[in-house]
Amino acid sequence: MSAAAASAAFHVSLCFSTHKSSPSSSSSSSSQAPIAEQATTLSTSQPPKSLLHKHPLWSPTHKNISLQFKEKILCLEILGVDSGRALAQNPCLHTASLHSIHSIINFLESKGIQQKDLGRIFGMCPRILTSDIKTNLYPVFNFISYDLKVPDQDLRKIINKCPRLLDCSVKDQLKPTLFYLQRLGFKDLHALAYQDPILLVSSVEKTLIPKLDYLVSLGFSRNDVVGMVKRCPDLFTFSIENNFKPKFEYFVDQMKGTLEDLREFPQYFTFSLEKRIKPRHMEVLQNGVNVPLPLLLKSTDDEFRELFKATQEGES
Repeated sequence: MSAAAASAAFHVSLCFSTHKSSPSSSSSSSSQAPIAEQATTLSTSQPPKSLLHKHPLWSPTHKNISLQFKEKILCLEILGVDSGRALAQNPCLHTASLHSIHSIINFLESKGIQQKDLGRIFGMCPRILTSDIKTNLYPVFNFISYDLKVPDQDLRKIINKCPRLLDCSVKDQLKPTLFYLQRLGFKDLHALAYQDPILLVSSVEKTLIPKLDYLVSLGFSRNDVVGMVKRCPDLFTFSIENNFKPKFEYFVDQMKGTLEDLREFPQYFTFSLEKRIKPRHMEVLQNGVNVPLPLLLKSTDDEFRELFKATQEGES
């Protein structure tokens, strides 16, 4: 372990002081316990002011900030959370106690989340730090376990894949969206949980329906569009203005493509317009060869060169 890592680990345990051990407890097992198994909070332990002052993050803190607030900022930073960003995105953190933050960490660790995951999870969704365990977090894990049929050992994998799950209401968001997706034909719960959980945190009214409606407006039937999003769920994650519109316009105006082409290969929208679609289209256009859309875009650079060469030789 590097000196920096050792220092960070030491100060994390400082922020969350250890449980009082029974006489038979060994000091070695206590020192190896994760944060969630460690104790109450600074407020119930001896103030570690002199030790906290030694931490490099302590000195730059404004002198008028209270000791308790400094301790909270320091603990967040040690966990890997940008405290300034977190406080800006979740003002409730200003008044949250270290005890409540520790309770959140303790609960997440009990579900298999590891300490090294917390910085990213809290960084993406700072509101989790002030969630109510009983009414917010516990129902989410129940939803993942029972509605999505995810075994306990995979809970960490699902949360790391989509931390925003922890910031969603099961009643108002996750269950209605799951029901809507199932009505569309998304029957594979394993795929939804492990590959496309981002769909579950998407608003039906503000995200999913508008994107379906836009694709229908291009000339596809609703059945065609449903088939396209089932084969390529990423279509639900793209911006209409920044993705669909410019790519569709280029496809029709410059590539002279047809709706049938896109119906058969909706993955077209997953490729970068500037880095993949335009350069490859221009190359085949300049050389006067025809390459099927999937091969044009899916092949690697080496495969494309070989395919391009073989196509030229076949037409010569």
